[in-house]
Amino acid sequence: MYMTLEQLAAAGSAAGMIVIVVCGLLVVAALVGAVRLGIGVRRRESAPPRRSEHPTPPRTGPVREEREMREPNEVPRAGSDDDRLTPYQLGNAPSRSSENQARPRW
Repeated sequence: MYMTLEQLAAAGSAAGMIVIVVCGLLVVAALVGAVRLGIGVRRRESAPPRRSEHPTPPRTGPVREEREMREPNEVPRAGSDDDRLTPYQLGNAPSRSSENQARPRW
């Protein structure tokens, strides 16, 4: 009786080990395939630009940031108290240059 149980236990663990090894080999094969695919894609891509192909700053010097005080346009009012404005009724919210360009100090 014990011999039969030992044989079943040994057969069960061997089958389990075979399944684990097969799954491990499948994972390794998938990873190797992914790396080879990545190498092939990388070879088909264009090479990175050389130093001489990079953009250069303008001859007048680097472009500076422009600071300007802007004035927003007013939000349109709804017709009655019940109506709400929807986004398409608001449209763009452009701004315009302010007459006073002094930066507010808090």
